[in-house]
Amino acid sequence: QKRKLIFKRAESYVKEYRKKEQDEIRMKRTAKKHGNFYIPDEPKLAFVIRIKGINGVSPKVRKVLQLLRLRQINNGVFVRLNKASSNMLRIVEPYIAWGYPNLKSVR
Repeated sequence: QKRKLIFKRAESYVKEYRKKEQDEIRMKRTAKKHGNFYIPDEPKLAFVIRIKGINGVSPKVRKVLQLLRLRQINNGVFVRLNKASSNMLRIVEPYIAWGYPNLKSVR
């Protein structure tokens, strides 16, 4: 009973992602057909990992790392991307590594 429900939910997720990919391809093709450009929307979520220590860090950088909850090396957090958070990431760029997560990397 429960296994069937889980399987159905997984199938619906796969179906949703396939539909999203097909829509993306369709939008690109229609834009190209009409001589326009299609710019896909940017990801709304990022995964940030701290990779450098605290020695000689300026106070502003230290404060931003605190706001991002990255107090230790190898700590990681998910961050919702907006203008403010992307500026914060730019400030602490030498001390972090970040990217866009996908289903495989989250599992």
